[in-house]
Amino acid sequence: MDYPHPPRKSGLPREVLKWLQGLDLSISPRNVRRDFANGCIVAEIFSLHYPEDCSMHSFINGTSLTTKLGNWSQLERFLQKQNLQLTKEAVEGTIHCKPGAAEVLVQDVYGLLTNHRSHTPSQQEKYDTGFKILQDTEFDFSDQRYQNQLPMVARSTASTAIKNNLSLSELMAEPDIRTNQRKVWDIIHKHLEQRATDRLHNPDRFRVRSIPRRQTSQHVDLSTSNTSSKSCQQK
Repeated sequence: MDYPHPPRKSGLPREVLKWLQGLDLSISPRNVRRDFANGCIVAEIFSLHYPEDCSMHSFINGTSLTTKLGNWSQLERFLQKQNLQLTKEAVEGTIHCKPGAAEVLVQDVYGLLTNHRSHTPSQQEKYDTGFKILQDTEFDFSDQRYQNQLPMVARSTASTAIKNNLSLSELMAEPDIRTNQRKVWDIIHKHLEQRATDRLHNPDRFRVRSIPRRQTSQHVDLSTSNTSSKSCQQK
């Protein structure tokens, strides 16, 4: 299939991108993060392989959170019926448009339907897609890649990091206060770890200049003499 408009840089491995382009989908995905968020393209891909069990008539191509959650709820029931499983973090990250989540999701779908696993992303590909692999099955979908591109003076504060990495749709989808508090503390913890790393690698920038001892002693002596003179005047 030839796209009427070439897709933007997707961060997908070449083999996965070629497979995706060859499916002749009704919607040509140009922005992986945005176009896969509501689950319609994922449902269409599965409907090509399971036409009797995955019908597109029940899916809505919309952008509201209610629509997204409804579509993905149907997909979850379909996957359970077929004994298939997608990475939970990738699904949630795709719904909320987290950096790199949709790329991981597409590779999961590719592996399920072709029985082939795309090659492990190289360091450059991890950087390009914006996600970081922590362990074999754990991913960190954050704006860390973008922050690392900025000069140190322009990087996020703790409050901005929370705003950038915890979307309103996440709060709406998960109203439990404790769960959201845990997400906030995780973001703050990662932010503090990054700041500690920055301090370690750039000690000159974060070094606090101490006041010379000579100046300090002079200041103390002056203040002491002023106090004594005032007391003498009062007497």
